[in-house]
Amino acid sequence: MDTTQWIIFILIVQVIHYLGTWKLYVKAGRKSWEAAVPIYNAIVLMKIINRPTWWTVLLFIPIINLLMFPIIWIETIRSFGRNSLGETWLVILTLGFYIYYVNYALDVKYIENRGLHPKTATGEWVSSIAFAVIAATLVHTYFIQPYVIPTPSLERTLRVGDLLFVSKFHYGARAPMTTVAAPMVHDTLPVLGVKSYLNKPQLPYFRLPGFTKVDRNDIVVFSWPADTVRQFFKKEAGVDKPIDKKSNYVKRCVGLPGDSLAVIDGYVHINGKQLQLPDRAKLQFNYNIYAQKGVSSKILQNVGANSFERRYIVGSLNQQQANALNPYIQGFRERPDGDFYVFTKAAGIPLSVIRKNGISIKEETARQRMAPLTDAMVADLRKNPGIDSVVRIVDPKGRAGANNFPQNPDYPWSYDQMGPIYIPEKGKTVALDIHVLPLYKKIIREYEGNTISVSGNQIKLNGEVADSYTFKQDYYWMMGDNRDRSEDSRAWGYVPENHIVGTPIFIWASFDNFVNAKGQMNKPWQWKPRWDRIFTTVHGSGEPVSYFKYFLIALVAYFVGSWLWKRRKAKR
Repeated sequence: MDTTQWIIFILIVQVIHYLGTWKLYVKAGRKSWEAAVPIYNAIVLMKIINRPTWWTVLLFIPIINLLMFPIIWIETIRSFGRNSLGETWLVILTLGFYIYYVNYALDVKYIENRGLHPKTATGEWVSSIAFAVIAATLVHTYFIQPYVIPTPSLERTLRVGDLLFVSKFHYGARAPMTTVAAPMVHDTLPVLGVKSYLNKPQLPYFRLPGFTKVDRNDIVVFSWPADTVRQFFKKEAGVDKPIDKKSNYVKRCVGLPGDSLAVIDGYVHINGKQLQLPDRAKLQFNYNIYAQKGVSSKILQNVGANSFERRYIVGSLNQQQANALNPYIQGFRERPDGDFYVFTKAAGIPLSVIRKNGISIKEETARQRMAPLTDAMVADLRKNPGIDSVVRIVDPKGRAGANNFPQNPDYPWSYDQMGPIYIPEKGKTVALDIHVLPLYKKIIREYEGNTISVSGNQIKLNGEVADSYTFKQDYYWMMGDNRDRSEDSRAWGYVPENHIVGTPIFIWASFDNFVNAKGQMNKPWQWKPRWDRIFTTVHGSGEPVSYFKYFLIALVAYFVGSWLWKRRKAKR
């Protein structure tokens, strides 16, 4: 829905409101025309139902207005004496159209000084819950949103199991484009597992003013441009999702609008110079670790590595033993001798599980292991006399990767070797030909809504021959710090400005064992707190510092202070 269509839609809503309420306005001592003037009619209605004028603002905030409308419908009929529970449900279930019946068919009288305080405990409870949901939705939609790190693409910088607060006001909150959606959930309703929104109507893209712009090296939460899954982590047929209902991703912004970006041997270069990352960034690459006597899992764990594979040899298993191992196993393979290899994540199989179920199992210590490592981990391993060599795995230039932007044979790029490539900037023009088109085809067609056709060497945009294109919005290049284990812009390209959600600012909780070997979330009682990461900031320099103990001290001081104050007050 474009701006013109949205204005027409608003006008239709105003007509519906006028036709259904003008007689009620008159009975309340107002003029009938006051029900027809947009915005003003809402201000007058607040006076009629004896509610604050600032409620009018809530009626024009997407998503919040969905919660406010039923409240206004109920308040309207109650202002004219229709207080029964049946009529309350009727006005809600008819989406407010029961007001037409009250307006035209009933001889109602306006109650000017009706009591606004709920008459029952249940009414008080319902009222409190309703406005708590509205307040929480307002904060969640326009200010701060909780977010969890589900994948290791920023591992060591942000870890799987980190629970974050994401600021939407830093870059300016993106107003919801999907106008009909359940509050405080994303694309799926909990428990029911069904879509939480309607695809239409859609609002045009609009962003509130922020106090900063996306900067180089910022960690950014954004709507995944390539998302066609109905539900995150669930494989199904592709769907076309609204921008603000696409799955949320978090990566580091390494390329800004107008930059020339290249990836050389895995390192990002901007405008010909290697990108310098902040000191909190924990860059990781895949390495092969060699040792004649074998590379034990303990050696890798001692340097802090936690994303490697472990291989065990097991004999025959009964059903109980197989069920006990299943949550920890990523896969298995039969050996020539009839036994099996089973593969697990770095956490391996708990000794308690092995002993409890009487499983005959032995971990194989291979001479060569592969793991993502930071520079500090590499240095520690090379100091170990039991390790012979640590060699980084780098794709050679000119060899195309399995899934790399722009998925075209003219660009044999890989995660380690890519570019140079121009990051589009709003208002800037690029020359367009058959060779360049694959780099910008998705932008032109999907993100900016044009039609493209190619005949021989001729390109047509919206039916007209074109040899250049001017971009309508800014674009960004996002990458994970875990370079070889991150699906990012190297796979699906640019992130449009209208996909930006916000930036994480605070880790309020963090847990090990957050997901199992299958990538599924473990039960909360299986999580293990990372105390050193709870209540830490995301940005800044130096090692993150936990403020959790200070929070606990302040909390205890508050409750002790409150108790002492009440005790002192009681003695007076």
